[in-house]
Amino acid sequence: MEIKKLKGANMDIDLKPNANVEWEQDKCPWSEKDRKEHKCAIKDVSLCKYFKGIEYPDKVLCTYNEEKEVV
Repeated sequence: MEIKKLKGANMDIDLKPNANVEWEQDKCPWSEKDRKEHKCAIKDVSLCKYFKGIEYPDKVLCTYNEEKEVV
């Protein structure tokens, strides 16, 4: 299983580009593919099936694979 390390996470964990943040931020690969808005995690609501955690200091660990869905 390949784990991507996406820069720019915050604990809202949405990976939506935002001009109001000062740090570099990657885009969600799933959102890039289907042009819908996806979030890695929403507190007390849900977790994306590709979300595998956070690595210090601010990287989202993501298993999304364009060729095949990895759960």
